[in-house]
Amino acid sequence: MKKILVGLAILAVSTSAVMAQGKAKKPAAPAAAASTSSVSPLMAPVSAADLALYKKSQVESGMKKK
Repeated sequence: MKKILVGLAILAVSTSAVMAQGKAKKPAAPAAAASTSSVSPLMAPVSAADLALYKKSQVESGMKKK
């Protein structure tokens, strides 16, 4: 009987510790830095050479023309 009570006590203590960890407050994510440029590098104008290379790559890969 004593072994059962000790086992239950250990189980209760270990589960309460796990439950307390799960409810711990998570740290807030830092705010994103403000962008200083108005144009994103991904939205920059594309040169004719870039467009030609893109089209060549599409043809070589077997993709259909749009």
